[in-house]
Amino acid sequence: MTAIALTIAGSDPSGGAGIQADLKTFAALGVYGASVVTALTAQNTQGVTAVHDVPADFVAAQIEAVYADLAVGAVKIGMLSRSATIEAVAKGLARHRARNIVLDPVIAATAGAALLAKDAVETLRREIIPWSLIVTPNLPEAAALTGASLARNETEMEAQAREILSLGARYVLIKGGHGEGVDSVDLLIGQGKAVRLSAKRIATKNTHGTGCTLSAAIAAGLAKGRDLVAAVQDAKAYVTAAIAHADALDVGHGRGPLHHFYKQWRDP
Repeated sequence: MTAIALTIAGSDPSGGAGIQADLKTFAALGVYGASVVTALTAQNTQGVTAVHDVPADFVAAQIEAVYADLAVGAVKIGMLSRSATIEAVAKGLARHRARNIVLDPVIAATAGAALLAKDAVETLRREIIPWSLIVTPNLPEAAALTGASLARNETEMEAQAREILSLGARYVLIKGGHGEGVDSVDLLIGQGKAVRLSAKRIATKNTHGTGCTLSAAIAAGLAKGRDLVAAVQDAKAYVTAAIAHADALDVGHGRGPLHHFYKQWRDP
């Protein structure tokens, strides 16, 4: 059976993040990708200038269309933007007993633009996190979800991960890419496991879409039948390599995208 993963996220017209990054990731990792668009953004490698929310009932209709026809093996959830969208997504996934839900709790763009309404954070905590197999916050997102200050070390990262676990998720992968130091350390916590994933920081500005890509890569692994820990380890390796090859691309004037197809493309 063909492995199928679904992304429920916002659109990035410049192609580096959101559903575009997710579909590229699925394709690069040998998984058929489907998509539900939650919001249209006007953005590029230099930032986000506008957001247009897709009506919640149309988000629900997209979910119905996908699940009525496709055998979805895993779901990646990204930008949800507002409470009405979150509730529509939660109801749709519950109705179809969606499995292998990977939540990337997109709250703000790296450049600072808000991508989730302040009043929607609690809705996300209540409606989506309890049904998620794994939640993948970066340090600012983990702080926003827990009401804490930005984690300064691995002890504080683990404490915030465990607080998010208490909301009902089975695993939390708290990402240290926004931290400092020679290594970028992520912590995978859940189901009695505590796994430390470390990679050397790569000197490049081209990291647009890193969080989207990581969560999509986890979903791709789950869709192919990998267990959660293996899917996370594979995803970390894929993203690290995609960042390492990012400078081979010449895209935009700001923070360019990862090289999702570094294995498939050949230098001219």
